[in-house]
Amino acid sequence: MSRKTLRQLCQETEGTIFAPCVYDCSSARALEMAGYKALMFSSGEFSLAINGVVDYGFTGLSDLEWMVGRITNTCTLPLAVDIEDGFGGPLAVYRTCKRLARLGAAAVQLEDAGDMEETTGLLGREQYYAKVRAALDALAGTDCMLIARTNADPATQLDEGVERMLRCHEMGAEMTTVVKLSNLKDAEYVAKYVPGWKMYPDVKAPNGIPEVTVDQIAPLGYKFMTTHFVLKAAMEGILEHANANLKEKNVTYTWTHKGVTGVSGDSATPFWEPQKYTELENSYTGNNKVYTIVGNAVDPYPEGYVTIDIKDRF
Repeated sequence: MSRKTLRQLCQETEGTIFAPCVYDCSSARALEMAGYKALMFSSGEFSLAINGVVDYGFTGLSDLEWMVGRITNTCTLPLAVDIEDGFGGPLAVYRTCKRLARLGAAAVQLEDAGDMEETTGLLGREQYYAKVRAALDALAGTDCMLIARTNADPATQLDEGVERMLRCHEMGAEMTTVVKLSNLKDAEYVAKYVPGWKMYPDVKAPNGIPEVTVDQIAPLGYKFMTTHFVLKAAMEGILEHANANLKEKNVTYTWTHKGVTGVSGDSATPFWEPQKYTELENSYTGNNKVYTIVGNAVDPYPEGYVTIDIKDRF
């Protein structure tokens, strides 16, 4: 697959890479269509969307592997993956990093939580550093970067977070993040003491005002900015259609509401460029097969959205 690594993207990009959080193949597909350049896999949104439970330490490595491999096989964008605490001690972290690197993850984010049910408690420094060393060893020579993460609260533990991320940078972590940053002042403080690439996590916009902008943080070394909106947007869209269709006891709303893509009907299939699959098959068979859904024609791929070589979808 013709996919850039996150490392390459960071090296080539002058500003900050804006990366929404995804949780499955359809969310990754939508953001790729829209023109984003990189993605972050959210273990929290994955837990909600796929396991049907809140993020409370329920997700395991096998769950993560199952979805990450599917996304990296069908999406051309580099995918950074939240591996939470790495699912155990240093050897568990080593195994997790090895396996996700083989699956095509562009980065793994390893946090210093002492308890996945209560992530505000920090693991001891040396315990966390041991896990960082294991991660770096596992990822050596691969296309997968380590994003070292501290859950230190800037309100009371900013210096502790800075110390931990500085040490991780010195150990070889290519990117670091103080995951509870929420304003420019604290972001500037971190940048003053922690060199190298940094990630600004989960940017928010309370009262409709972004807490920081990419133009503000790019000069500070923040190469990567993540954001949560995708699962909420998906749920809101489903509920919009569900409420209207339930009220009317039919699907007229969905069939007539074309939304931002202009696609009609009740199927999302057009967003996957189904005609390209049959065109590829026809190139092998010499036939003129046309893709249909139970004999019904499918709308063409919407104009204005990114399209990718079909051979990069397998």
